Amino acid sequence: MALPDTAPLLVGLLLLFHAFGAWAIVEVNMEDKVEVMAGETAQITCMFTTDEGLGGTTIQWFYVLPNKERQRIYNKEPMHEAAEQNTLFTHRISLNVNGTAAVLAIRDVGVRDNLEFICVIKTLTPEEAEGRTQLQVFKSPTFPTIEAVETGISVNEEAPSKIGSCRVKNGYPKPHITWYRNNMPLRNTPREVVVTSSTTIESSGLFSVQSELTMKVKKEDKDAVFYCEVIYFVPGATKMTESQHINITVYYLPTEVTIWVESPKGKIKEGDTLELRCDNNGNYPSSITTIKHQNSEYSVENKTMVRTNVKRLDGGVYECTFEETDNFEVISRSTKVSVNYLESAVIMPKDSIAVMEGEELKASCNALSSLQTSTTWFKNEKLVSKGNTLSVKSATLETAGMYKCVVTVPEMEGMKTSSTLQVNVKGSPQILGPDVQEVETYETTVNLTCSATGFPAPTIMWTTSDGKNLNALQTETEDGAQSVVTFKITPNVKVFCNASNDFGSKVVEFNIKTILNTTLTTITSMPTISTTTRSTTTISSDTVVHTTPTTTTTTSTNTITYDTVLYNTSTANTTIPSTNITFINDTVTQNTSTNYVNDPVQTPTKSPNIKKESKGFVIAIIIIAIFLLAILGSVLYFLYKKGRICGRSGKQDFSKRKSSKDNIVVEMKSDNTEEAILLGVNGEKQQPNDQ
Repeated sequence: MALPDTAPLLVGLLLLFHAFGAWAIVEVNMEDKVEVMAGETAQITCMFTTDEGLGGTTIQWFYVLPNKERQRIYNKEPMHEAAEQNTLFTHRISLNVNGTAAVLAIRDVGVRDNLEFICVIKTLTPEEAEGRTQLQVFKSPTFPTIEAVETGISVNEEAPSKIGSCRVKNGYPKPHITWYRNNMPLRNTPREVVVTSSTTIESSGLFSVQSELTMKVKKEDKDAVFYCEVIYFVPGATKMTESQHINITVYYLPTEVTIWVESPKGKIKEGDTLELRCDNNGNYPSSITTIKHQNSEYSVENKTMVRTNVKRLDGGVYECTFEETDNFEVISRSTKVSVNYLESAVIMPKDSIAVMEGEELKASCNALSSLQTSTTWFKNEKLVSKGNTLSVKSATLETAGMYKCVVTVPEMEGMKTSSTLQVNVKGSPQILGPDVQEVETYETTVNLTCSATGFPAPTIMWTTSDGKNLNALQTETEDGAQSVVTFKITPNVKVFCNASNDFGSKVVEFNIKTILNTTLTTITSMPTISTTTRSTTTISSDTVVHTTPTTTTTTSTNTITYDTVLYNTSTANTTIPSTNITFINDTVTQNTSTNYVNDPVQTPTKSPNIKKESKGFVIAIIIIAIFLLAILGSVLYFLYKKGRICGRSGKQDFSKRKSSKDNIVVEMKSDNTEEAILLGVNGEKQQPNDQ
């Protein structure tokens, strides 16, 4: 009976609590938006408060579908929690509750996660609260690429022409493209600038944007720089990046044409290579450039015309013409070219001139030139006169010769011409050298040369003091004649050179002297050697051989050669000197073999010729020595015949005596002897194998 009475009491208490507002209080606070880069982890925080505490609190997470409906993705109750299955976030989300903060973590977010998320807090009482946060995902686009038109653009185009295109890919949110010219942004301007853009949503949900710029170009745009700028968003900021810079080719008609001489610099002379250059301030491709000169038209390559080896007729006016074939516009400009020249030098009188000795010589030299000239005269490469006129008041034979006139242009290097003039002076011949010429020779024949000057060219004759005429060859020279004769020397005979022409003659005498080639060689300071020498003199017919035993302790050798000297020295390890002196005709030869022990060998060399002042003295001594030897030989021969020497009369036989290398043999031959007669110690002729 008691229970029925309490039930109504409880119901009444509940109604009383509700009437007086005794329900639980729940509050939720969330950020309006959370920004994150694609691929990162997003954290959405739900801050809540409740009077019941966490024991009886339920937390639920939802996201808003495009149709505005809710899709629960996570549910947490006091005794159970789990992610909802088969949603976009089933395997990517987790919930972390710390006190009154519930944090929803979404891993590897993408642009499709750019949604509105709802956090709902419930208690044991029917009260609940919720909060909302917008998740914003960002993706930076690729670096922009820009392409310029490959063809040129004409300033004469009426409609705007395409400049280029700019493209950026895979950005989120959608990036924006702005065009710039010379750092100034380009905006759409009717009939001037048009910017068109197109957007593509990739399968990943990212945006790709392409922009195209068209505009009406001007001449100034040939140097303009174009580029595009991309603006994109990142968490908490806006960024910008620029593309590469491009230039375009702008075709425009010229307003001015110029023509000038590129080479040579300065003045032009005949023979130069002329290079003319023609240019304009336009660059239209459909154009023709030509250069005209005296009704002749020349092609132009790379704006240049070349003419080689120009002449004076190549001077004049050159006109450069530019013609645009599309619009048939023609523009031209001209310049004047002067080709300087220097003609060949002309001497008057021409080629040669003949004047009498003592008369005045006059000649002129001129060369026609477009510039001021300078004239000089040379003879034998030496400067003799300056100016157009060559003048000699009193010509002499030395005036004759070849003269060269040189004409130059001082202000232009390389302009030079010349001509020659042969000057002949009429007069008596002159022979080079003194009137009496001394000639010395070692030979039996001599070549004599006679050079004579004069005009007309003299005739040269050779004669001798004994009245003979000599045959000789004569050659003409630049200023006369020359003759060479070969003369066989005859004692006391002189040779004369006679040069003559229409104006007189000249004679020169040649005195010829024979020089004996005399050499005197002396070797002194020979070592002292104790030796015994046996000397033998034999007299037979016209030959004298003398033998005398002698003893000497010092050896000194003097060799005197008349006409020819031969001196030989050899060494061995003995102490036996031997000397063999032979007089044959006018030749004296001494062969000496000297043997020394432990003494260095000295080999004399050919001594220099004795001076002319001592030659006669030496020859006289040699002749006297030969004469005394002949007398001595004759006396010895006479005494031998009379038996006054060697204790015998008549012939004495020496055949039993041995000849040795110590004997000195003197052999004298007459001029007519054709072979040498070898004599033994007994004066009889021996065969060669008896020696």
